Amino acid sequence: MGASTKARSVYSAEFLTAVARVLADEGGYSSNPADSGGATKFGISAREHPGVDIAALTRDEAIAIYWREWWQRFGFAKLPAAIAAKTFNLAVNMGAQHAIACLQRGLRAAGTPVAEDGVVGVATARAAARAEAGALLAALRSEAAGYYRVTAALARGERSRGDQEFLRGWLNRAYE
Repeated sequence: MGASTKARSVYSAEFLTAVARVLADEGGYSSNPADSGGATKFGISAREHPGVDIAALTRDEAIAIYWREWWQRFGFAKLPAAIAAKTFNLAVNMGAQHAIACLQRGLRAAGTPVAEDGVVGVATARAAARAEAGALLAALRSEAAGYYRVTAALARGERSRGDQEFLRGWLNRAYE
């Protein structure tokens, strides 16, 4: 069975759309000394996956990791497709709890407040389904940009200067 046949049979259409955006944003192999994740490929880091040969990682293997360790684990499929895709994309970059907390703050800004616990639970999923999608996406983008700006500002203090180096790319990701 070819990779595209396997993808159609295993993964949801919403996931395939979302992971395509992640892979486009993350790109290929990188080993930037300023990146605390170490060597990465397709956004999969050596730090988080010490048993994976990052340089040899295939696109299909990365997609399988994203399906299992991100999409399913954190419950992004419970969200409306556009919100799921954006939150998932942010999660890969900033961490799932931070991205989901940005979503929850965005829900509050869009007039549908929920507890900010960093988990896609029943209340968050229902609130996201009730929210006006355009307003929620705008609020989510704004919350993500704020998170990235604070993270980069901390880089001037006790954190690595690498975070400041990545700010432009992070903001592009927040607002896309």
